[in-house]
Amino acid sequence: MTDASPILKPVTFGAIEARNRVVMAPLTRNRSTEDRVPHALNTEYYRQRAGFGVIVTEATIVSPQGAGYLATPGIYNDEQVAAWKEITDAVHEEGGTIVLQLWHVGRVSHTDFHDGNPPVGPTAVNANTMTFTTDGFVPTSDPRALATDEIPGLVQTYVDATRRAREAGFDGVEVHAANGYLLEQFLADSVNDRDDQYGGSMENRARLTLEVTDAVIGAWTADRVGIRLSLGNGTADTADSDPTTTLGYLGGQLQERGLAYAHFVEGMPDNAQVKAFKAGGWTGPVIGNAGYDLDRAVATIEDETVDAVAFGTLAIANPDLPTRFEKDAELNEPDDSTFYGGGAEGYTDYPFLDA
Repeated sequence: MTDASPILKPVTFGAIEARNRVVMAPLTRNRSTEDRVPHALNTEYYRQRAGFGVIVTEATIVSPQGAGYLATPGIYNDEQVAAWKEITDAVHEEGGTIVLQLWHVGRVSHTDFHDGNPPVGPTAVNANTMTFTTDGFVPTSDPRALATDEIPGLVQTYVDATRRAREAGFDGVEVHAANGYLLEQFLADSVNDRDDQYGGSMENRARLTLEVTDAVIGAWTADRVGIRLSLGNGTADTADSDPTTTLGYLGGQLQERGLAYAHFVEGMPDNAQVKAFKAGGWTGPVIGNAGYDLDRAVATIEDETVDAVAFGTLAIANPDLPTRFEKDAELNEPDDSTFYGGGAEGYTDYPFLDA
């Protein structure tokens, strides 16, 4: 039996207080309305998981241009804000903490979501992956390259989304700069060969991520802002020739900004991404994610590599995961056939331990 106490201790991420170190990872479930508005079923789903130290919401698009999948939620209009407010109220009523993940998919998209027009990216190169439309999983469309003069407007969408997240009652926001989406597309040298100030050198490729982060901080405060990174994993063809150097640079830059936390999708062995980020100067809280079980999570917290661990599939199947860890209880098995789309089945019907 693993002593779960290290992962059950409270922790603070900037101004965001967590009752334990079991974080719910952001999980796209494709269960919003066609208009990208959360609804009552989503409210129940998040309420059930209020016992996690922090809930990081499913990736939430900052503008219609940021859309790439069917039935994912947004945070760019008043109807969405009102719906998210019901969710944050429900989580807070249960004593929970919830952070909104700010998302722009970039080139990981399809013309179906853009009135037949191409999605956008740093360059006009296809992501060579799949996205989820009314026709099911289909190949991504060829994108167009963002013009330099479009980028200030893009950054502003993150500002507007952050202000709306505050209005909706969230405890903070997380800048999604991972998983092969727009900001990581700019970071990765296999994708970004631009010849303006957003391409070429490492510093130029990191510019958009830092500009977005600065803008989000300006719309709230740094201690309410986290960031998610995964450079080095190569997701959706976003390979980088020297990810640890770039992550080290980001670690130093983001340390200066005083963010609440950094959240890593760890696809490289031996916590290499986290270690590179810290070697660059980062001393703030770190959330680890990807392939953790309780044993590994406790060991990685105890050796101070990370301060908390985010769980994905375990959070889907176990709404009371922290309690199950505490009691060394058996875990529900996730049903991957219900991960994307649908209704309550595989979403809000997983049993609690006391059931």
